[in-house]
Amino acid sequence: MPSLQKSSAPRDRSQTVIPTHRDKVAAAGSELIGGPYGRRAVPGTGQWTPVRVVALVALGMYALGMVQKLPCYNWAWFRGTTSQYTHACYSDIPHLFVGRGFAEGLIPYFDRLGGDIPFLEYPVLTGLFMEVAAWLTPGGGDTNQQEQSYWLVNAGMLMVCAAVLAVCVTRTHRRRPWDGLLVALAPSVALTATINWDILAVALTAAAVLMWSRSRPLAFGILLGLATAAKFYPILLLCPLLLLCWRAGKWRAYGAAVLGFLGSWLVVNLPVMLLAPEGWKQFYLFSRDRNVDFGSIWLLVSQRTGDVITPGRANLYALLLMAVAVAGLAFLAFTAPRRPRFVQMAFLVVAAFVLTNKVYSPQYVLWLVPLAALARPRWRDFLVWQACEVMYFVGIWMYLAFTGSGNKQGLPVDGYQFVIVLHLLGTLYLCAMVVRDILAPEKDPVRQDGADDPSGGVLDGAEDVAVAGRAARPARHAAPAVEEGQRVRWGTTDDPWGAPE
Repeated sequence: MPSLQKSSAPRDRSQTVIPTHRDKVAAAGSELIGGPYGRRAVPGTGQWTPVRVVALVALGMYALGMVQKLPCYNWAWFRGTTSQYTHACYSDIPHLFVGRGFAEGLIPYFDRLGGDIPFLEYPVLTGLFMEVAAWLTPGGGDTNQQEQSYWLVNAGMLMVCAAVLAVCVTRTHRRRPWDGLLVALAPSVALTATINWDILAVALTAAAVLMWSRSRPLAFGILLGLATAAKFYPILLLCPLLLLCWRAGKWRAYGAAVLGFLGSWLVVNLPVMLLAPEGWKQFYLFSRDRNVDFGSIWLLVSQRTGDVITPGRANLYALLLMAVAVAGLAFLAFTAPRRPRFVQMAFLVVAAFVLTNKVYSPQYVLWLVPLAALARPRWRDFLVWQACEVMYFVGIWMYLAFTGSGNKQGLPVDGYQFVIVLHLLGTLYLCAMVVRDILAPEKDPVRQDGADDPSGGVLDGAEDVAVAGRAARPARHAAPAVEEGQRVRWGTTDDPWGAPE
């Protein structure tokens, strides 16, 4: 429980938070590069600013991820049924160059494809990204060479998205730029960034969150609308934002965000919606009719029980569970002792979506990484979760190798079910830690110095106008007004500004 204690020299809360001073895992890991940040070091000076360091580290990790795909780039995409799985280097990108008509010069959404899927099944902005990459892909050579070139072009364009993602996360919390290293060094980002085009939407979402943290709700809405035009999940952020703005009475800011969202989403979608309506709705039809697929709890239940869960049943179950999750978020939003931070609620709603969805593809972890880094910037918890995701990344490819090789090599069904449980539990673990931080704000690493919501923009420091339950009574954990010569003491640690764990 916080208490006010006199202090003749209160610490400057505008200074940069150094993870190696507050996080034991970060301090231990820093021994690889010379040890914790020294007391005589001057942060933010010289050429090696946090933003530049994080961006370079992110690009380096991204490059390592491209190197990991080399066996597939050289031959495994094109020869052998299971080679791309046994080398764990599968990517949708080269296969869809031919499979979705880009090699033939077909126009997405307007030109009909052969096979089971009549039109491109991706949102419009992603389809435009894919088409631009096809325009930039050199002609000539055989089909395999063109697929290699198409993957390289896309990898280069997605690398820009990875850099934007890292920079936006680094700049979102002004006093905690080094939290961006969680994203830059995340092994799941390096491994999955070039499987599909998800990182485009992830980068736009991170840019939207940055704009909201700068109290620019219209820019936030515009960027979030663009992100939703590239992938469906970013629209989910409007739900927790509604709850938080309701509690704080910030209706004008929320209205500006919604208007910006609708405007940018319509600018991208309306032309295709009007000129090629059948092609435009293919993404939504595909999402509705898609069978229960890899990584989901529904696939696990279906395999364990032998019950075939139809797409309609899976959609209904997922919708009901998502409704329960949103109700839980509403309860947290209005009854938490302090208003939850925006990124905490954003992480929880996206995590609820992927956990209840009928497919949890390996690259979906990208949706969660930047939100996790901002919601729970603790290296221990982040690495536990990442370990689970890396094990799932390896497990799914070994399972596909097992099924594709006639059960001769790879991971059998029981092993695959184990890694599904592992990566679901890893996500649930991180969710539990975030919920704990909401219910006990003194345990929140971001709030240990009495801060409110550094990524909250207009919500940061705002007074509550609508609360319920415990929040309607005197808040046990709320930071009292700090008078000159006083400071807030959180938890029970000797250093009130340090980490309690």
